[in-house]
Amino acid sequence: MVSTIQQQEEISVGLKSKKFVVWLFVVSSTIMFGGWTSYYLVFMASKGKGHGLVLPEVFNYSTGVLLLSSVCLFLAARALKGGNRSRQRLFLWCTFALGIVFGVLQFQGWSSLYQTGAVLVNNNAAISMVYVVSGFHLLHIVAGLAFVMSSLAGSYKNVSQEVAEYRQDITSIFWHFIDILWIYLYVFLLLNS
Repeated sequence: MVSTIQQQEEISVGLKSKKFVVWLFVVSSTIMFGGWTSYYLVFMASKGKGHGLVLPEVFNYSTGVLLLSSVCLFLAARALKGGNRSRQRLFLWCTFALGIVFGVLQFQGWSSLYQTGAVLVNNNAAISMVYVVSGFHLLHIVAGLAFVMSSLAGSYKNVSQEVAEYRQDITSIFWHFIDILWIYLYVFLLLNS
């Protein structure tokens, strides 16, 4: 009995330390994107110009898709807390699919930018920053999809409620962070064109 309690405490401590690592990644990513947007502002102040682009309309759609994916993830967490793992799976699959749609829309946005002559390597670093920040954000989406898959795997396996909630929690932390990050980046780029 004592060893079972001790094992549960060790699992709980291990899960908390892993969640802390996710929070560290969120903070470091915030600093990284903050640095890039600061660089962008400094560049604009020194050159007197922004990226000068009309951002593709598809970025509006991708923002809506990402917001919808966060709603689905919220509903997945709610279903898990209510003990309905099949409903959790449904909303996790929806989140995953919407994450893929977001990625496809990003590529369409880059294609649209490229067709207007706005290429990654050019004489206006502000245009390059549009590609850099949206590209690194897309890498974060890929990482978020890995978290969603981890939650999905836990929903199909017979894992304990504590482990399932842990997986769902770190997925939610990371996914909602990248959602908020995209909204910040998109509004920033809109306001600084």
